[in-house]
Amino acid sequence: MDDIHAPTVPSGPTTNTASTIDQSRKSLFELMNERDGVQSELFALGSVLESHNVDMQTPLLTPDGYPRADIDVAQIRTTRARIIRLKNDYKWLMEKIEKGLEEHHANLANAPPAERASNGSATSSERTDSARPAAQAAGAAPTIEAPFAKVNSVARSSPAEMAGLKVGDKVTQFGYANWTNHDKLAKVAQIVQANEGREIALKVLRAEEDTAASVTVELKLIPRHNWGGRGMLGCHLLPI
Repeated sequence: MDDIHAPTVPSGPTTNTASTIDQSRKSLFELMNERDGVQSELFALGSVLESHNVDMQTPLLTPDGYPRADIDVAQIRTTRARIIRLKNDYKWLMEKIEKGLEEHHANLANAPPAERASNGSATSSERTDSARPAAQAAGAAPTIEAPFAKVNSVARSSPAEMAGLKVGDKVTQFGYANWTNHDKLAKVAQIVQANEGREIALKVLRAEEDTAASVTVELKLIPRHNWGGRGMLGCHLLPI
């Protein structure tokens, strides 16, 4: 009997769009839109698994080797295979987006001052929408980023604790989510679902001890199951 827990899928982009269109000709905007579509589908597929009370690792066979009768094994297997394909697509898209952003910022740095100023607002938007924090130029004044969530609790030995998150931290960036687009933290859930086992860039405001000032702290969080607690993060976020 085939192993129905780990369907074999090819690596690299596998969606119809990725296979039929020259991805190298796509603009950053198009790539980001496609990425958002992949994330939305991953979130929906994750809900399908949750409706069966299973995840990507839950056994689908009984101890004697037969498919479980209490769940729809065929649907779960198909859903898992689709999730794996979409995660490959997501990884590929993010590599393209990051490369495109690096090239865009390099071109902007070499552009005349007038052209650089005219492109400033678009550049800022792309940086905010990217999945990695934009590096500040040396000597430049730090950009004020509004927090959109507060860390209410952090479980011991959880991915959140391992990343360095602390109770009271105020999140200003979670992957590509920020105060302008987090949609009541729905985007955060989508990002977590799409990045199991992969690093997510975070920025938080953290109050310094004995002062009223806050400092920006950059962290790398890796969502994962089977860490010994609930969820893939092990922390509770409250929208601000």
